[in-house]
Amino acid sequence: MGRRQFVGIAQPLELEAGGTLPGIRLSYQSWGTPNADRSNAVLVLHALTGDSHVTGPVEPGHPSPGWWAELIGPGRAVDTDRWWVIAPNVLGGCQGSTGPSSRAPDGRPWGSRFPFLTVRDQVAAERIMARALGIESWAAVLGGSMGGMRALEWAVTWPDRVRTLLLLATTARASAEQIAWTTPQLHAIREDTGWHGGDYHDLPDGEGPHRGLATARRIAHITYRTENELATRFDRDPQDGENPWHGGRFAVQSYVDHHGDKLARRFDAGSYVTLTEAMNSHDIGRDRGGAVEALSRITARTVVSGVDTDRLYPLYQQQELAQRIPGSGPLHVVHSHYGHDGFLIEAKQVAESIADLLA
Repeated sequence: MGRRQFVGIAQPLELEAGGTLPGIRLSYQSWGTPNADRSNAVLVLHALTGDSHVTGPVEPGHPSPGWWAELIGPGRAVDTDRWWVIAPNVLGGCQGSTGPSSRAPDGRPWGSRFPFLTVRDQVAAERIMARALGIESWAAVLGGSMGGMRALEWAVTWPDRVRTLLLLATTARASAEQIAWTTPQLHAIREDTGWHGGDYHDLPDGEGPHRGLATARRIAHITYRTENELATRFDRDPQDGENPWHGGRFAVQSYVDHHGDKLARRFDAGSYVTLTEAMNSHDIGRDRGGAVEALSRITARTVVSGVDTDRLYPLYQQQELAQRIPGSGPLHVVHSHYGHDGFLIEAKQVAESIADLLA
């Protein structure tokens, strides 16, 4: 359990923007044991730069520790002695699922030829994965941020296949400001001289758009946290051993540099672009009569949770979901110093939402 596994999808995947994606695969990890009819399956969906490694240590193939390790495992909020947990790497990602860095049928990396994906396309691939694993319906679907977008699409597209639903720090559709924040990030990557139009995957190590990806992450990371946290942690202090008046950095600059460089070492810039654009495409009401009509389709018992200091996915967006989804109770508010990242950090409060859902 917990090791990366794969589902191959032989049939072409018809894409919402047109065209097909042939011969794809999804990687996933699982924990726990399926019961006889596999009705104890729980789907956990990761955020933009996450992956299938929900719980467990750094190890070969997993460059970061599990991002929800405090919540998933024996005796934890999602108790793997009771539930069979499935966590896929999203279509378009770079941790085992088909994405821009993968080999196309002609043997060359997809690169610039990788098609535009929407969140619905990603969920359609996950539905095929579920069928391959013998899962007809999910006991629960859990997701935060980008993962919450996919969880929402699951519940609207196949309401009879999602029995309970947890939506964390997410929205019914990407807002103008959310799309605006991605614009300098996408420009930073595409204007890096190592981008080569997206066709850099066969270049020698170090020649890809790593600087642009690091800059994109610097921008994004600021939106994930709060002004109060940065002021409290760093104030205007210089970085140890550096003088900002003589070419050095403030401590807060060193902090965002660290997060940019860290991501550039473990993530593919092409996947970052693909997934960011998929998030920008997110609109649960598209071709469904609007968000209100779409959300009314959900039959799952639902818990919606948001972070009170989230400036990227502000609380009013989760309030809309809680009010419009028929099976939702009151909005759960996570109180946090950390902003959007609170859904990853505030494990105790998120566990309370999960306990409410799975009781």
